[in-house]
Amino acid sequence: MTNPATPPLPTEVHGVSFPQGNIGRFLFWVAVVFSLFQIGTAAHVIDLPSQIVRAFHVGFLTLLAFPLVAYARYDGATMRAVAWGFAAAGVAVALYQWWEYKPLILRAGRPLDIDIVIGVVSLVVVFAAAWAIMGIALPIIAGGFLAYCLFGEYLPAPLNHRGYGFGQVIDHMTFGTEGIYGIPIYVSSTYIFLFILFGSFLERAGMIRLFTDVAMGLFGHRQGGAAKVAVVSSGLMGTISGSGVANVVTTGQFTIPLMKRFGYRPAFAGGVEATASMGGQIMPPVMGAVAFIMAETLDVQYIEVVRAALIPAILYFLSAFWIVHLEAGRHGLRGLARDELPSALDAIRKNWMLLVPLGVLVYLLFGGYTPLFAGTIGLGLTILLILGGSAVLNLPEGIFRIIFWIALGLVAAGFLQWGTNVLFIAIAVLIAASTITHGGRDTLALCRDSLAEGAKTALPVGIACALVGVIIGTMTLTGAANTFGQFIVTVGKASLFLSLILTMLTCILLGMGIPTIPNYIITSTIAGPALLALGVPLIVSHMFVFYFGILADLTPPVALACFAAAPIAKESGLKISVEAIKVAAAGFVIPFMAVYTPALMLQDGGPLAETIGFWPAVAYVVFKAGLSIGLWGIAVIGWLGRPLGWPLRALAMVAAFTLVAALPMTDQAGFALVALFVGIVWVGRRKIIA
Repeated sequence: MTNPATPPLPTEVHGVSFPQGNIGRFLFWVAVVFSLFQIGTAAHVIDLPSQIVRAFHVGFLTLLAFPLVAYARYDGATMRAVAWGFAAAGVAVALYQWWEYKPLILRAGRPLDIDIVIGVVSLVVVFAAAWAIMGIALPIIAGGFLAYCLFGEYLPAPLNHRGYGFGQVIDHMTFGTEGIYGIPIYVSSTYIFLFILFGSFLERAGMIRLFTDVAMGLFGHRQGGAAKVAVVSSGLMGTISGSGVANVVTTGQFTIPLMKRFGYRPAFAGGVEATASMGGQIMPPVMGAVAFIMAETLDVQYIEVVRAALIPAILYFLSAFWIVHLEAGRHGLRGLARDELPSALDAIRKNWMLLVPLGVLVYLLFGGYTPLFAGTIGLGLTILLILGGSAVLNLPEGIFRIIFWIALGLVAAGFLQWGTNVLFIAIAVLIAASTITHGGRDTLALCRDSLAEGAKTALPVGIACALVGVIIGTMTLTGAANTFGQFIVTVGKASLFLSLILTMLTCILLGMGIPTIPNYIITSTIAGPALLALGVPLIVSHMFVFYFGILADLTPPVALACFAAAPIAKESGLKISVEAIKVAAAGFVIPFMAVYTPALMLQDGGPLAETIGFWPAVAYVVFKAGLSIGLWGIAVIGWLGRPLGWPLRALAMVAAFTLVAALPMTDQAGFALVALFVGIVWVGRRKIIA
C-alpha cells in the first residue's frame, strides 16, 4: 500500500480515473466523502429528507464526473476550466435544493424566475455530465423526449399533446420527484450505490480471485475448461457487480487471455466473456441493482422479482455452458492438467469468510428485509471482515485467533437484535485498533481506496439515472407511453408474436449504448404497459423488456460489452458481437417462452397452467426451454460428437423455434422434429461406428 497522502489510483471505469497531483487527491477525497455520505444516509446516521439526499447525490456525481473526464481526456486548460464550471454549477443546484427545500414545497407548481433559472442549469448540467461520461446516445434520446414536452403540441394526431409552458416543463423536470429526482435517482442514491460499494469492497478483498479459483478447480480440467471457467467466474462476479461492462473489463483481463491460450478463437473468447458478464445482470441476488428498481416500480416485494428471475438466469448460464462445450468439442479443446489447477475446496477453505457477507445478504433479502437494510449489513460485514482479518494477524496463532473470530462473529450477529449500530461500533473499534497495529494502516488504506473506487464506479449509473428521470418525467407529464402502447396493442390483437418482436426491437434499439439500469427504466416505461394490456403478467412483461435491454449490449452495431472485450481479445468488436449473440441464445429464447407460458418465471397464468396445474406446467416448460436451447446450440455450432451438415443444423434450428412459439400444434410439431433429428443423428452415428 502507498502512503495515504498519495492514494493508489483505482482501475479505470469507462475510461475515467483519478488524475495525479493535488487535483487528483482532492477528487479522491471527494469520492471518499461521497461514499461516507451515502453510507451515513443509508444507515440513518445522517437524517435528511429524501429530496435533499437525492439532490446531494446528483451534486456529488457532477462534482466528480466533470473534472475526472476533463483530466482524463483533455490537456487544454480551457476544457478543464469549463469542466470545473459545470461541476460548480452542479454543486450550486444541490445547495439550492437544500437551502430552499421548504419554500420549494410551498410554491410547488408556481416556480419563481430564479427557480426556472436553477432548473435550466440543472438540466444542462445533467445532460452535459451524461454526454461527457457515457457518450451522446442517452442525451439524444432524453433530449428528444424533452423536446416532445416543449413542442409536441405541434405534431399531428395522435402524436400531439395539449401543450405545456416552458416554466411548467422545467418545474416538472427539475423539482419534486417526477423528473431528475424521481424514482431512478432515488434508487441510485440508496440501493444501487450501496451495492456498488459492496462489490468494490469484495473485489478488493479478493472475491474475484476466489470465484476464479473455484471455477478453475471445478471446471478447468474438463473439455473446453477455460471457457467454462469464464462462464462460471464471470457469472458469479456478475451477481455482485453493478455493471456488466465493468465486469468484462475486470474478469476479462484474466479469462479472455486464458481462453485464447487454450485454443479458442479470439472473437469467441470475447463473446463468451461478454455474454457471461452481461448475464450477471439477470442473476439474483443483485441483478445489477435492477431487481430493486423493478420491485420499487411494480410495488412488489423483492423476493417476487428474484422468484421470476431465477429459472431464466440458470437456463441462460446453462446455455452458455453448453455452447462452449460444443465449441470445444468441435475444435478438440481438452481440459488443463489437474496438477496445474487450484483446488476449489482449498480456495473456499482459505477465503470462506468472503462468502459470509454474500450469504447474509442473500438471507436478508430472501427473509423479507428491505434491500437498503440488507445492503447496509452486507457492506458492514465486509468491512468488518477486512478489518478483522488484519487485526487477527497481530494475535498469536491458535486458540487466541479462534476466540477472536468467535467473538467478532457474535458481535456481528447482534445486528439482528440491535440493528446496524452494533456493526458500526465494532467497525469503529477495529478502525481505532488498525491505526496502531502492524499492517492495520495498510488495511485502512484498502478500505479508503474501496470507498473512492465505489464512488467512481457509480458515476455512469448515477448520472444515467438522473437523465432518465427526464424521460420518466415526459411520460408522467404528457402520457406519451400511451401512444406507443396503443400501437403495440393494436398489432397484438392481430398477432401477439408480432407485437413481441416489435417490442424486442424497440428495447434493443433504445438500449444501445445505455447502461443496464436506465435501459430497463426507459423500456419498461414505454413498452411494459403495452404488454400488460395484451394480457402478459406484470413481472413477465417487465422481465421481457429487461432481458432485451441487456442483450442490446451484445447486439451490433453498438454492443458495449463486446467492444469493451475487444482490446483484451485483440479482435473486432463486431466479430465478438456475432459470437456473443450465438452464446447468448437463451437470452433471446426465454422471454418469448415466458410470455406464452408464465410458469417459466414461476408466475401464475397461461393456458398450460390452467390445464395441467402450476408445478407440472413449470416442469414442462423448463424441459421444453432446455431442449430448445440445446438444439439452438447444436445448430449454431454444428457439432454433436461429430460435425453436422447444414441440413441437420437447419432441422435443429426449426425444431428449436417451434418449441419456443407455443402456438397451437407447435409443441407437437417441435417434438416430432426433435424425434426426427435424434433419429437421423443416431442412425448416422451407428453407420460411423459400423
